[in-house]
Amino acid sequence: MLLLLPGMDGTGELFAPFVAALDGEFDVRIVTYPGEHCGGYTELEAIARAAVPLDRPYVLLGESFSGPIAIAIAAAAPGQLRGLILCSTFARNPRPALAALKPLISFAPVKALPAGMLVGPAMRAAFKRSLRQVTASALRARLRNVLAVDACDLLKACEAPILYLQAKRDWLVPRAAGNLIAQIKPATKVEVFDTSHFLLQMAPHQAAREVAAFVRLNALR
Repeated sequence: MLLLLPGMDGTGELFAPFVAALDGEFDVRIVTYPGEHCGGYTELEAIARAAVPLDRPYVLLGESFSGPIAIAIAAAAPGQLRGLILCSTFARNPRPALAALKPLISFAPVKALPAGMLVGPAMRAAFKRSLRQVTASALRARLRNVLAVDACDLLKACEAPILYLQAKRDWLVPRAAGNLIAQIKPATKVEVFDTSHFLLQMAPHQAAREVAAFVRLNALR
């Protein structure tokens, strides 16, 4: 099984191109977060943990916002975890300079994100639809969590193989975030894609090839 943890919208709908590109090779389970949920990473981690299969091997993929959740689960390695995939994500606040702006998040127009700068034309409608399913309050709460998170110690405890998918033109999560993960876990395999932040959506077939190869390599470990 390939267990997918979504980005900040929490709907999981933006995984559609990537799942289609996998062409049914794996049993895919997508975790979703309630659209009105304003809790922290701990509460959302509990939701993700409930989806972990206990009867078969699985690989965990955490995209963007969900990276720290995937790391926390992988550190405990429940069930038959075979690998951890981190996509356009981070172990701690990827933009430390913005931490001082945390008190201003309550006023941030979080639903006014420039879809055209983040995803290609084919995904813009899906991107906007996913944002409509999550409240502004929930998005602000999740953004506050990003600015405060530090899962580096949990990452150190991860024993599963790690694949990091990095977007070369990602202005949301800088290259330094991926470099930190590779520094903490030197055995991490890093694959770089010439895309913006939403690499699973912008390069679904290339991403699917890398993910499939990683899953096959570690499935019988």
